[in-house]
Amino acid sequence: MKYAVVFEEAGTNFAAYVPDLPGCVATGRTRAEVERHIREAIALHLDGMRTDGLPIPRPSCWTDMVEAAS
Repeated sequence: MKYAVVFEEAGTNFAAYVPDLPGCVATGRTRAEVERHIREAIALHLDGMRTDGLPIPRPSCWTDMVEAAS
């Protein structure tokens, strides 16, 4: 399964979260680091859900770039 991830510049670092997996977040000093950390966070989050016997949510979010009218 592929989940949408939102990446943000957060001042002195980068942050990421997964809308379909509440509480699944990561930070990093660089874009590459936060991407690596969110992949690890997703794996850990899903493993924890399986261990707790919780259903794994199907991806329901998507992303796209929308140009703002000027």
